[in-house]
Order: sequence, then structure tokens, then C-alpha cells
Amino acid sequence: MYKETAKELLSFIERSYSCFHLIQNMKEELNENGFEELYESQEWNLKCGGKYYVSRNESSLIAFQIPKENYVGFQIMASHSDFPTFKIKENPEISVENQYTKLNVEKYGGMLCAPWFDRPLSVAGRILVRGENEIKTKLVNVDRDLVMIPNLAIHMNREVNDGYKYNAQTDMLPLYSNITEENSFMSVIAEYAEVEKEDILGSDLYLYNRMKGSIWGANEEFISSPKLDDTQCAFASLKGFLQAKNQKAVSVHCVLDNEEVGSGTKQGAASTFLKDTLGRINRGLGKTEDEYLRALANSFMISADNAHGVHPNHSDKTDLTNRPYLNNGIVIKYSANQKYTTDAVSAAVFKTICDKAEVPYQNFVNRSDMLGGSTLGNISNTQVAVNTVDIGIAQLAMHSPYETCGIKDTYYLIEVAKEFYKSVVISDGNGNFHIEQA
Repeated sequence: MYKETAKELLSFIERSYSCFHLIQNMKEELNENGFEELYESQEWNLKCGGKYYVSRNESSLIAFQIPKENYVGFQIMASHSDFPTFKIKENPEISVENQYTKLNVEKYGGMLCAPWFDRPLSVAGRILVRGENEIKTKLVNVDRDLVMIPNLAIHMNREVNDGYKYNAQTDMLPLYSNITEENSFMSVIAEYAEVEKEDILGSDLYLYNRMKGSIWGANEEFISSPKLDDTQCAFASLKGFLQAKNQKAVSVHCVLDNEEVGSGTKQGAASTFLKDTLGRINRGLGKTEDEYLRALANSFMISADNAHGVHPNHSDKTDLTNRPYLNNGIVIKYSANQKYTTDAVSAAVFKTICDKAEVPYQNFVNRSDMLGGSTLGNISNTQVAVNTVDIGIAQLAMHSPYETCGIKDTYYLIEVAKEFYKSVVISDGNGNFHIEQA
């Protein structure tokens, strides 16, 4: 079961060339499962027992299932669609001595730079195309090895193995062509999008790693792939969401964009997207503002974003007593300064759900003398204040273009997501909580 789940995950990642493709893949799966697409710009006619989804910017998505009877709260699992990479700049072609053409790019998110060198890369994203009295969005993927970022030979930098500070403007530009034909890059994009180059009015295009995911290890206990952070959690959330039914709470599968750059966009966790959607669900079912606030008090969110596992060569970088390992279960993430939103309440609730799902869990806390990362849970809470736990899957080489996790942990998270989406968390307002299957 672990291997089959891992293969399905790797297939999904391979088709998710960009955040836009990831959302499109989810839309297709939701359509196959009888969900109705809604649009923020149109009226929503919601019904009890209905299944719906809505997207924003084509890079964030919220799907939800409404119980047949009156609901008491929302069960929300949130992850993110983006990943560290390089964005293609406008007017990207740079001629080098009339012999090479390279592409001008800028960093998106905080990535490990070194692993991007000397591997096959391509370009995917979206373009905006001129039509008759309209502008259309088209997704595009150049489905071949298109560019590469070549390393400088050690003979020309003898000290590189002693440590090197990469310059994004000089070191990280991908080689595109041996021909200096002007504007040929957009011709390639137009060809794969099946449009005329002159009709392309705008683009959001990114590099992606072409290497396929793999299952490996002495006992095939590891998986490695591009974009495990955070496609792995988004995939597991969707699978659990589709397999569970809840008759007391609205189940919400939420995938937000721009977590890797701080979430402060119209489609990020700091936006009103989740708040707007929950509010429209409440109003669409004829409920009052007071009933909405009461529902939030009986709601719970799992903020799912991958976590750091103990590194086999640098085990000293992990906290002394909280040491998560690959294949040892879901990681609960803590931070006293609230970079992670887990507290005693949300941890207790999540552990209870893990126990019900018969899934192991473990803890992550940063060393007290090291700054860690953050994620979308605490940011989302500024818009929708609900009890929230930050969790993830233990991985190695986070923010590399080829990351590693354990083969069991995707399955574990799907099982937890199923149990979560079948549950309801009721608060009495005095620090006591009742958790039951709904």
C-alpha cells in the first residue's frame, strides 16, 4: 500500500509542472468526483449535501462538501501550491558574444541553489493570450529538456568546494541556445501553447526540474522527487477529502499560493480567500453572522506543510529531544514565537485524530539557537481565527529541486486526512473539546 500510494503521488507531481498545473489537475479530479465549479464573480446557489470548489488566480483552490443537515463547524486542511524555483523575467533573452543565448531569471522563494546546476530543466506556467474582444489564460508546458544551468569547472574556481556564495544574476542564468535568434524563446512558448507569438500579452513562466521521481533505498524505503514540499501534503489532503464524508461539519480542502514568498498576495494565506469562501457558504445557506462565528468556534484547521527530518550527516542540526525521522509518522511542528501555530489544544486534538486513524506522530521544534522557517497556518489565522495545528511530513533537502521523504508517510497523511474529514471538534468554551466521527 505504501509503494502504490507513493507511485500515485509521484505521478501527480510529474503532471504538476507549475502551481497552475497543480490546481488544474485538482480541478479535473474534483470534476471526476462530481464537484461543481463556482466562480467568485458569480452568484452561488448552494445546497445542503452539495460538493463545490472555487479557485482564485488559477493558483489557489478551495473545495468543500456541505452536510445534508445543519452543520456545526468547518473542518479545514490547508496546504500550498507553490515551490522554490526561478521565474522567467520579461525580455528574457541575453546574448553572450554572439555564441550563446541564456535566459534572464529571478529567484522565487528561498531555494538551495547548488542542486539546480547541471540537470535538465524546462519551462511551464501560464500565458495570457489576445482573443476577439477578450483575453484568455492558457497553461503551457514545454515538454522537453529545454535549458540547463552549467556549473563553472573546478579548474576555474579551485575554492568552490570550500564554500561559495551564489549570485542569482550571474551564476544562476540557464543556457537556452547556441543561436542568437532574437525572441525565439517566446516562439517556443507559443508553439507549445498552440497560439501565435504576437497574441501573447503576458506570462508567468517558471523553471522546473525534469528529473522524474524515484523510489529507492536498500528496502525501497525512500522517495525522491521535485516539489515534495508541498505537493505531497496537498495531494494527501485531496485524497483524504475525497474519501471521507461528514454530516456535522463542512469539509474544506484548501490549497493556497505564494507560501514560499510570505503569503501576502490576493491568493495567499494572508488574503481574504478562505474568509470570503467560508462567509459565502454561511450566507448561501441562509445562516446569520452570529451562526458563522459560532461555527468558527467549533472549527479546526490542519496547516499541512512538510517538516525537517533528522539529517544523517548533520544530526546535530536537530533539537536534542524532538527528532523526527522519515517513515516514523506525521510531524507536529511547534514554535514558541508562533512561526508555527501549534499549541497544547491543537496538538491534543491532532494527536487524538492520529490515534483514531492508527497513524504514528512525532514532534519537531527548532534548536533554540537556530531560526527556522514558517508556514501558512499562523498567517491564515489572521483572517480566519480557528484552532490550528501545524504538521508536515519529515523530509531531507527541503527547498532543493530534488527532495527526499519516506515511502510510508504519504499514506499516513492520507489516513489522517480521512479521519479528520470524518470528524467534528466541538468546544464548550472552557478549554474542553469533544471529538467524534460525524
